[in-house]
Amino acid sequence: MSVNGRAEEDTETTTHTTQWPILEPPRQRDGKQRSNRKSANRTHRPLLRRRAWHILEAPTAEQPAVDSDEAIGPALPDDATVNFVLDLALRIGEVQMASGAGASDVTATILALTSALGLPHCEVDVIFTSITVTCHRGTELEPVTALRVVRSRSLDYTRLTDVEILVRKIVRGHVGAEQAQAELRRITSAPHPYPRWVATLAWGGLAGFITLIIGGGIDIALVAVVISAAIDRIGRLLNRYSLPFFFQQVVGGLFATLSAMAIVNTKILTTDQPTLVVAAAVTVLLSGLSTVSAVQDAITGFNVTAAGRTMETALMTAGLITGVVLALRIAVMLEMPRTPLPEVVSSTPQHLPVIVVGGAGAAACFALASYSTIRAMFVAAAAGAIGAVVYGALMLTKFDAVSSSAIAATLVGFCGGVMARRLRVTPLVVAVSGITPLLPGLSTYRGLYQLGVEPGGNISTLMTAVAIGLALAAGVVLGEYLAQPVRTGLGRLERRLAGPRMAGPLEPAERRLE
Repeated sequence: MSVNGRAEEDTETTTHTTQWPILEPPRQRDGKQRSNRKSANRTHRPLLRRRAWHILEAPTAEQPAVDSDEAIGPALPDDATVNFVLDLALRIGEVQMASGAGASDVTATILALTSALGLPHCEVDVIFTSITVTCHRGTELEPVTALRVVRSRSLDYTRLTDVEILVRKIVRGHVGAEQAQAELRRITSAPHPYPRWVATLAWGGLAGFITLIIGGGIDIALVAVVISAAIDRIGRLLNRYSLPFFFQQVVGGLFATLSAMAIVNTKILTTDQPTLVVAAAVTVLLSGLSTVSAVQDAITGFNVTAAGRTMETALMTAGLITGVVLALRIAVMLEMPRTPLPEVVSSTPQHLPVIVVGGAGAAACFALASYSTIRAMFVAAAAGAIGAVVYGALMLTKFDAVSSSAIAATLVGFCGGVMARRLRVTPLVVAVSGITPLLPGLSTYRGLYQLGVEPGGNISTLMTAVAIGLALAAGVVLGEYLAQPVRTGLGRLERRLAGPRMAGPLEPAERRLE
């Protein structure tokens, strides 16, 4: 071979090696050629990636060749398997989103499901109205993307709890994909665990216990039960005609306020605080809003979903404000006697037991109205009692309402996060039910009364109500975060202190990493 031919071969070799450094091992050259190119490579040539044998073995003249026909790594799933698993994961995520779960919880659930069912790397995108999952299968097969729209939203905590139990079975390997699909179909098609009239009575009971918390008597509590139950039935009727929820909130606020005005005119009650009924009804109408999920999404970085939930909460609250203010204006136009503005009852040691009982009862009624299980209802009652006693005790020490609400909600979220899963109850049920008695229904009505009736009304009272609502939601999320390391530590402590067994297997089964 001529010198020119050899130079051309070297040039081709150099060019080929520079363009495709991964496909070929580096060729050996003479010492002079390596020394001449050494400084230039340090300056101009980028750091090349090398195969594993370049690192583990010394450079030699011959390197092992890669068999292009040999499959490396696990077998990739086919389209049918990927579509089946993605459909199952999306349906489970839809149930969680419809029940008020946060976007971070839905994302973590879907990733756990796809990993447990054998899919490779997946990406999840959750927004307020849809869920998108993409399964990447390397460079040889194209990715598979599936999307599901969350069209309806309803509070059915029994369905949410059953789905969470199903997720645990799937992740632990106790249930396969086909069995999980059949079980999920049974859960989503099952009717509510209680008749609709039980939920109506529960909403009324929630209003009655709230009335006791804000200083009302037994007579006002009974009227609040009747009015709130009637509002629920009216909303049920309007929902059959597919009336948007905004207008249902307007009708609810309007009916509650006009009912209180009628009670004043007919003198059914001898008390001078009949408008506590309106405050209790406002609390009931506020309890179904997804404030906790909106704050959780904002804190965890799901800003689009947080914006959607915040917009929904603001719109529903605006509907409630419209209804209450409209009723107050109607009362002024008809020259009805003005109802006295309810005063905030100062906390006393004698009133603290009533607050605790009212908090437990209100939380239990909300859990029952949301179709929770009996076990979840008792756990929610305990959480409501804890939040009420902490809030009442802090108010006795002259704490402001915002700080007291934040501290009480943090403790509710912490206790719910530590104990809820051990009692086989979804923490979301405990958190939302536990803070329901602390919702600022009275402050909201006072602020609306000052804006709608009094000339030159002050907006500070209404802003205080907004601050209390945000403090409750943020406190619950903080409590859940604080409970995570404690919950993990308790699990390790239980496993470490496992002693003599009085029943069950003598030797524990192989444990899975959490």
